[in-house]
Formats: sequence, structure tokens, C-alpha cells
Amino acid sequence: MLHKPQGFQETYSIIPIPYLYLLNYKATSNPLLLHSLQKNNTMNLRNNSTPNCQLLQSPDEISKMFHGLFDFINLLMPISEHDQKLCKKYFKPYTVKKGTLLEVEGTTHTHHNFIVSGYMRNFHHDEKGKEITTDINDGPRFFTSYYSFIQQTISNENLHCITDCKLLRINRKDNEIITRQGQNSQKYVEKILQYNLESSRQRVIDSNTLTAKERYLKMLKNHPAILRNVPINYIASYLGINAGSLSRIRQEISP
Repeated sequence: MLHKPQGFQETYSIIPIPYLYLLNYKATSNPLLLHSLQKNNTMNLRNNSTPNCQLLQSPDEISKMFHGLFDFINLLMPISEHDQKLCKKYFKPYTVKKGTLLEVEGTTHTHHNFIVSGYMRNFHHDEKGKEITTDINDGPRFFTSYYSFIQQTISNENLHCITDCKLLRINRKDNEIITRQGQNSQKYVEKILQYNLESSRQRVIDSNTLTAKERYLKMLKNHPAILRNVPINYIASYLGINAGSLSRIRQEISP
């Protein structure tokens, strides 16, 4: 979960290779776990007609989704009419059901996602098969396993819709077209690289300098909606504590 400074949000594009290694995770080495994940994956978006993922058809709803995307990008820098037309051509609007895994570990991730609404998390499994939540976010925000998406390598990350979500999605080939043809793509890259590096650095600092209670209070201040809408076990995993400890912290600060 990135802590968003006032008036500034993150966007997307092709991220330079050195930074991608900071985002890389080793693909799962547990073949039984991998088989189970692949077998039980609720949605493979290479097939865009599954029950859990529906392509939107309503012009009014689609227009609202793109307005959300452009408002988000405009917080970073102005987006030209040319770039807006490219986005409308290549991003596809979907509704995705609660509980869906957009991408699963042990596969190459194929899409870049913009969350219009809803809550998502990124998680992987440790050596014992325990889920480790590494990111939680709601819209508006781009949400992707960048290393696998850009490098087309096997990922150990899973992108999970915690709630029903509305997403704008783009595959890697179309993303490259936008990057080549867009008027401000390189500027997007520079700004998001700087912001993501700073956000990652701050999270490491918080993990090493703040107590569990302090980390929770910071999350409560910066992201109260996530605490209201995301199950406690996911939040506890993200904060690096067990659910029981988090429950006690919440009881301590309750009025």
C-alpha cells in the first residue's frame, strides 16, 4: 500500500529495468501449491468471457470509468486529448467479482490494471504455504505485478479482488503501443519511478522503526476506508503481525 501525498498519485508505464529488480519475487518452488493455485484460479483473463469477469457495455458507465482514469493522471500531470484517445482505444472496462484472482503465481502476468473502484491486494506464499500480503489498495490506482508484466517472467505474486471491483485493463502488447505513441509516456515513467522508490523506502523505514501499534495508527490515519472494508487477516499480514495481536491493538484504541 503506497501512502499518497496530497495532490499526488501514481500512474504507470514501462519502468526502467534496474527498478524492476526491486520489485521481483522468486516464483513459488512448491509444486503442489502451484498446481492448486492454477487449478483453483477463479478467472483466467486471457479468456475475457468468464463469469467472474464481465466486459462492460454501458456507454455511460464506461465514460465514468475513463473520467476516473483521466482525473487520476491529471493529478500527476496533464493528459492530452491524444493520450486520452489512446487510453480509450486500448484499455478495456471490466467488472470483476469478489474473491477473483486476476493473476496467479507460477504464471506470467499479462495485464496492467487500473482500479476504478473496489479493494485489491497483492500476496505471495512463504515456504510453509502461508499467505503474505505485500500490498493493499483501493481505487483510483494502478495495480500490477510490474516485474512479471514488463519482463514477461514467471511471478510468485497473486492479484486478488477482495471486493467486487471495476477495472480498466490493458495487456502488455497494447501497453507498449501506448508507451510508444503517447506524448508524455517518459515523463510518467520518471515521476512514478521516483514516487515508488520513495514509497518503498518509507515502508522499509516504518517496518524497522515503528511498533505494530504505530504502524496500525498510521494506516488508520492515511487509509481508513481500507480498514473498514478489508478483512483483518489481510491487514494483519500486511502490517507484519498476527490477527490476534491486531485485534488487541484495535481494542486498546477503541473509545
